[in-house]
Amino acid sequence: MTCEIPGWASSVIWYSVYPLGACGAPVRQPDSPGVHHRLLRLLPWLDHVVGLGANGLALGPIWASSTHGYDIVDHDAIDPRLGDDDDFDQLVSQCHDRGLRVLLDGVFNHVSSEHPLVQQVLREGPSSPAGLMFRHDDGRPDGLARFEGHDGLVEYDHHNPGVASSVASTMARWLRRGADGWRLDAAYRVPQTFWADVVGRVKTEFPQSLTVAEVLHGDYAAIAEAGGVDSITQYELWKAIWSSLRDRNPHELMWALQRHAAGMAERSGAFLPWTFVGNHDVTRIATLIGDHDALAATAVLSTLPGMPAIYYGDEFGFKGLKESRIGGDDAIRPALPDDPHALKEVGDARGQDTVESGASACRPPVDAAEMLRQHQLLLGLRRRHPWLQWAKLDVVDQTHQHLTYTLTPGDATSDASVTVRLDADSDRIRLRISDAGGVLYELPS
Repeated sequence: MTCEIPGWASSVIWYSVYPLGACGAPVRQPDSPGVHHRLLRLLPWLDHVVGLGANGLALGPIWASSTHGYDIVDHDAIDPRLGDDDDFDQLVSQCHDRGLRVLLDGVFNHVSSEHPLVQQVLREGPSSPAGLMFRHDDGRPDGLARFEGHDGLVEYDHHNPGVASSVASTMARWLRRGADGWRLDAAYRVPQTFWADVVGRVKTEFPQSLTVAEVLHGDYAAIAEAGGVDSITQYELWKAIWSSLRDRNPHELMWALQRHAAGMAERSGAFLPWTFVGNHDVTRIATLIGDHDALAATAVLSTLPGMPAIYYGDEFGFKGLKESRIGGDDAIRPALPDDPHALKEVGDARGQDTVESGASACRPPVDAAEMLRQHQLLLGLRRRHPWLQWAKLDVVDQTHQHLTYTLTPGDATSDASVTVRLDADSDRIRLRISDAGGVLYELPS
């Protein structure tokens, strides 16, 4: 199936936020009764997003859920811990006023075990009409399959036409309210025929909507084509960037860059991967490889074909280790202060390293302001070279500790060229981005 990639995606740079964490909402502890308008805490950050150089806001789940947002109880209601429909409308309106696109997080593989349909199955049995909406597992007492062993996440049966109709209806509802596209959570668990059906329906009404499928491994271009989606999360490249920098051996990065370039060439103009060095599911890049190498990773990201995304706080050098335990995601999903300038002032003052906010605290490095400035330089470079989104990438030199690659316009309509030189033969990574006119960016020593 072939759908048109929206034209605006050819220049979008995403700023990705996990709203429950960023807005300071309780994730596992009960909230006080009523609606809490925490989503509006993102409004003061919109000018920061624009000033950073991004032009898209990618939101994590904002729907009514049991705990962390990926255990949804109502796909058609804003989580009361975050607000209501009016808050959503205000956020979208203010984003659009600033030229920011809005991407929503669609959790359509599974629902909370507290979802009304699941509770109906528990009353009426897995063979009931409600029960046919979910995958079955005869080994479980309730007969319902779970997502990757999580007791609280019950998986839909995506072969049931009713599931496709429900998902398409939800996607269209929020696009009508002003959203610009969807990230499809755990898309790797869902048959591609399902996505082809649902995306096809949605694109009929919203041809300029964007769909990004979360996929971990595999032939990304082929998966995108089979599912009719515009983009795939480029986890292979994410891994290669940080591990090559950590190990001071760019060979893995070279291999992944070539795979990345080949995948885009295979579906020229019809597949635009989502590139990133951080997100809500992985250890912070500055924790993995340190502040200096994290900037090197962002420098690489800023030059790569695809849609780049910055995870909130990485521009300040936030630290956070993901752990396999209850609450193990908290460190990578912290609350933001009400005022973005609070973080910048910490960096400028070279003083205390904690800014309290809401239920948790942000811990930027003492040079947070400099980290931010370097990110602005890199995203500025990206915005001045919008053709990089569809660029042709060629590795021109690779030895044990050196890597050079070039980028040229994919449509060959100009003789523009950007060269990236990475050297890992000393304690500190060196990286230079240049064109025919000279150096465009050089990593601070």
